[in-house]
Amino acid sequence: MATYSASAAVLDPIERASRDEITALQLHRLRATLSSVYRKVPHYRRAFDAAGVHPDDLKSLADLAKFPFTSKSDLRENYPFGMFAVPREQVVRIHASSGTTGKPTVVGYTQGDIDRWSDLVARSIRAAGGRKGDMIHVAYGYGLFTGGLGAHYGAERMGCTVIPVSGGQTERQVQLIEDFQPRIIMVTPSYMQVIIEEYVRLGLDPRASSLEIGIFGAEPWTEAMRSEIEAQAGIDAVDIYGLSEVMGPGVASECVESKDGPVIWEDHFYPEVIDPETGAVLPDGSEGELVFTSLTKEAFPIIRYRTRDLTRLLPPTSRAFRRMGKIVGRSDDMLIIRGVNVFPTQIEELVLQHGKLSALYQLVVTRDGHLDEVEVLVELQQAAADADGAEISQWLQHRIKTMVGISTRVNVLPPNSVERTQTGKARRVVDKRPKR
Repeated sequence: MATYSASAAVLDPIERASRDEITALQLHRLRATLSSVYRKVPHYRRAFDAAGVHPDDLKSLADLAKFPFTSKSDLRENYPFGMFAVPREQVVRIHASSGTTGKPTVVGYTQGDIDRWSDLVARSIRAAGGRKGDMIHVAYGYGLFTGGLGAHYGAERMGCTVIPVSGGQTERQVQLIEDFQPRIIMVTPSYMQVIIEEYVRLGLDPRASSLEIGIFGAEPWTEAMRSEIEAQAGIDAVDIYGLSEVMGPGVASECVESKDGPVIWEDHFYPEVIDPETGAVLPDGSEGELVFTSLTKEAFPIIRYRTRDLTRLLPPTSRAFRRMGKIVGRSDDMLIIRGVNVFPTQIEELVLQHGKLSALYQLVVTRDGHLDEVEVLVELQQAAADADGAEISQWLQHRIKTMVGISTRVNVLPPNSVERTQTGKARRVVDKRPKR
């Protein structure tokens, strides 16, 4: 892996600004955003009035806590275009969530929004060690999902050569990497694991590929997974963060020289961390739910959007902006098993501690009478196909009981048995409990 430094790239002046300069810019942009949504978006006018607040009440950044949150249900109740702050004719692109739990959340972009998004993804690629002229293999899904097109436009803005592969057809992915020799890949971490497996299946060494940098996002992943991917593929793996409701990929991104959590591009997004139960704003360093307010969006400004992602706000290091800690899970992905809060990433860390297990796993949750049961599906690495599955099962059951606090059944399967993602995000949990 290469050694990088911030001095190797020309940074935007704001990336080296003082905290006072950043705060002044945020306050100016926040006042303009609150005024705009109050005048142009009926939902926000009703919500502000109901809370007894007015944009003029914002005297300092701390005053934002007086304003109401925005939730995914608010977006669905205003489906499809009720949250837009500009006439639909000024919207040049629409993205939407999958809508697996109801109506999709629909977001729109003016041309100015697209330009700023492209700039921020380019900034993220630069932070990851990318440079003008690099070839980038984009294996995020294209379409209504923001990943593919967000990465694509940002890479082009950076001056890179883009290979718009999208997801799936893993053998073809490997062939194109071998033929085109890209330096960077942008993809979900779980699908990168599938690509690495395909290299091995084809008799190729993933460490010998042209790839030097992986920019991974769209799902939570652990430091253990980072270490495994870096070791297996011989690359620097960095984390990019975003969600469609706030913009898409590029809301925050790690710097390759530090790899200590995604830097939030605070000149465009104002972050808060709140207690998910009470809604109270927590001090930096405290773990809670991440909340974002957009500062420069035109078509779809968002005020205090509850992301459900659980993390911490951390002090600046490689850039002048604050960082966010690794996402430990989502409050709506948290499993409650016999009174114990469980996040899939907790299980992932333990699976990766065993040298004979693949990083691929799945949790199957069922209910026996009034009691929840969890089966953990894991699989052996190809090189350890003859290992003692019963011994490994007992080891992992004990580790989960000790570290997480729940009893499980662990089913150790042969290599390539756990469900693979072909389109992006892995399905880590299969919840078969009856709906209440």
